[in-house]
Amino acid sequence: MENVTIKDEYIKLGQLLKLAGLVDSGSVAKIVIGDGLVEVNGVIETRRGKKIYPGDEVSFEGNSIKVIK
Repeated sequence: MENVTIKDEYIKLGQLLKLAGLVDSGSVAKIVIGDGLVEVNGVIETRRGKKIYPGDEVSFEGNSIKVIK
């Protein structure tokens, strides 16, 4: 599992996928999230604007990231 550090209180899911290098662009993030390929804390998430807080875990294509502050 990889840790991703954020500076703010939260980060939106689409932005997190880009920051972590799991997708190349926001449009790709929108597609993979909308297709139900991303999990947040073990639950499929289809909202690109979902707020992700420190302590949350996000999984996509076998990659897991944990958000830390």
